[in-house]
Amino acid sequence: MTTYDETNPYDETNSYDGTTERTFAAFPPAQGRGFAQTWWGQAWLKALEDTALDTRQVKTGRALARAGAVGAVSVRPGRITAVVQDRDRTPHRADVLLEQLSGEQWDRFLEMALERAGHIAALLDREMPPHLVEDAESAGVDLLPGLGDLEPECDCGAWDHCGHTAALCYQVARLLDQDPFVLLLMRGRSEQAVLDDLQARTAAPASVEAPARQEGVDAAEAFAAGDILPPLPALPELPEEPGIPPSLDTGTSAPPDVDPAALEYLAARTAAEAHRLLIEALRGQGAAEEELTIGQDAVRLALGDPGGAVAERLAAGSGRDAQELETAVRAWRYGGVAALSVLEEERTVEGEELARARAVLDAAWDEDERPSLSARGCRWTVADTRSQLRLGRDGRWWPYREERGRWVPAGAPANDPATALVSAEEAASTG
Repeated sequence: MTTYDETNPYDETNSYDGTTERTFAAFPPAQGRGFAQTWWGQAWLKALEDTALDTRQVKTGRALARAGAVGAVSVRPGRITAVVQDRDRTPHRADVLLEQLSGEQWDRFLEMALERAGHIAALLDREMPPHLVEDAESAGVDLLPGLGDLEPECDCGAWDHCGHTAALCYQVARLLDQDPFVLLLMRGRSEQAVLDDLQARTAAPASVEAPARQEGVDAAEAFAAGDILPPLPALPELPEEPGIPPSLDTGTSAPPDVDPAALEYLAARTAAEAHRLLIEALRGQGAAEEELTIGQDAVRLALGDPGGAVAERLAAGSGRDAQELETAVRAWRYGGVAALSVLEEERTVEGEELARARAVLDAAWDEDERPSLSARGCRWTVADTRSQLRLGRDGRWWPYREERGRWVPAGAPANDPATALVSAEEAASTG
């Protein structure tokens, strides 16, 4: 029996009639684990969850996928296929169809990719930056599926998404996490076909005999070319680590209003932030960021674990004590400004947002497995435990645990509250 290793998944590629098919071995059971860790994997699952009319079938599919009931997954243009076993071991062939891109759409996508080399580099690194998808949409090409784009077919006879097609979608989300080229194959072209087409488009045209060189330069041509700049030099290599600021430990005393230790720390954090921004820019991932408040910026600066008087100044500047700053830094590490807002915000969840949250909570567990939750505002606390879930404004669930009488972040957010709760319980049991 073939086992699945996520660091080196079994992936067999076959070609027939000009069509490429990739087959991935079955996943092992994944109890308590989220199915999508990347934003594009989560977008895939959102398309499923928004399309399915029966949330119970989505819940059943998630349970089947967690139990390892999905067999080997076949991916080919326009279709994914797998055999899914019911809880009574009855096998069903499940298919999910996704419309392929037209030849014209592929042309627009590849031309867009050539204009932004960082997009191709990201795909080869098995990443799908948001700008790639946004630029493709601007070119009239939808890479990720939307509402109604995932069309189910199953031999169980269901006309909408059933537990079998939902289970298949959940497992494919894990494949997409590891390799976004799987999505491009569903849209119509294999990785090799995409790379070959790009290479063909960038290949130099056939050489032609150069005209005989004439002495001198025509004055009109020289004048017309006068404002053309020479080509830019090649980009320098990206340093592996941020630069080290010069030491301020000199024989000269600092002015009364200058703290050398704080200034050295600020310079080091600035260098680290510049290094991060440069990496994102070279990968085509740079995006305009909202300006931070003084309190938020103090937390960001404290990521370097300053200690001593610098930490005290950052805590005072952010309006927190030392322990509160430590908790805020922990939140920032899990999700930046969004995580910090969830930590500090106490808001009322009502109306449509409350109804949606309750529906997600009801669908996350079987009836006999659902924990007892008490709600207060945007926070759901598990009875008789040290675990809590917090609902962010973006609909994601953030795990929290009780530590020394305070609620602190316990992990990254998840779309599935059951997955988030597992993180909170694991953190509480090991904290």
